Amino acid sequence: MIKNIQPVNIIGVGSYIPPKVLTNKDLEKMVDTSDEWIVTRTGISERHLAEDSEATSDLSSKAALIALEDAQLKPEEIDLIIVATNSPDMIFPGTACFVQEKIKATQAATFDLQAGCTGFVYALITAWQFIATGFYKNALVIGAEALSKFIDWTDRNTCVLFADGAGAVVLGVKPGEGLLSGYLKGDGRGADLIKLPAGASKMPASYQTIEQKMHYVKMKGNEVFKIAVREMKRATEEALIRGHLPVEEVDCFIPHQANIRIILAVSRVLGIKKDKVFINLNKYGNTSAASVVIALDEAVREGKIKNGDLVVLTSFGSGLTCGSVVLRWNK
Repeated sequence: MIKNIQPVNIIGVGSYIPPKVLTNKDLEKMVDTSDEWIVTRTGISERHLAEDSEATSDLSSKAALIALEDAQLKPEEIDLIIVATNSPDMIFPGTACFVQEKIKATQAATFDLQAGCTGFVYALITAWQFIATGFYKNALVIGAEALSKFIDWTDRNTCVLFADGAGAVVLGVKPGEGLLSGYLKGDGRGADLIKLPAGASKMPASYQTIEQKMHYVKMKGNEVFKIAVREMKRATEEALIRGHLPVEEVDCFIPHQANIRIILAVSRVLGIKKDKVFINLNKYGNTSAASVVIALDEAVREGKIKNGDLVVLTSFGSGLTCGSVVLRWNK
């Protein structure tokens, strides 16, 4: 567990959703699917896509500036930028470097973090440690994806799910309860279940990889479902246990927005009432590492989270990874 030398809180939050919308009706014209099938199986009605000219760093920067304004901090006051993403601008340099340049955060250390859809939770806990120990005074933590650029739009198993967007929080030292506990886990035995096979050292780009569509997201959805429910339940329970908190005290539960059936199954096995579960999957689809932080920002703006509320963020993703954060909203 993290031993706080000083209390760490979320002092700013923001998100950016690209305006371009792709509805289920649009997808009916592209692949063999239907609005009814997509809604029934996933809970998604529409998703937002980045423009061809937009990279993950562009989405990240817009969300970051909103969060910084909310925190009443200037970019040059930020000590650390972490970007959690599975769709970086390029393999190197890191997307966080491009974000730093775009927002003019001239004093910040920067790095990317890749942990599948759990990336933002991993990044949040990582940044928390830097501040709790006094290494830095503040941090900008971003979850962002432009996954539409890595989707095979002829594969109905993936193209109906994934979408683009970004969310950001600013962490800082503030009196009172804030980040309380967390839990992270990985299990490489399931690494083959969700992947983007080609384009890196194991399978460099070639005519063959392009012909075989190996530069697109591949997922074995049926196998992922049961594991996701089990591991998100475990991650949430472990984080609450570490914080010495009962599940009954949770005011707002924000799970990874991957699939409505997974969300409902996880909340049911945890015993969390549906009115305490925040869901925006229907509007945005699965934005991977961005989904939890986009949902957090929207829940705050809609008044679903108020000062003093106990909030749990939990996610599951490729790797396989899972993780949860428990926090007391104190902004």
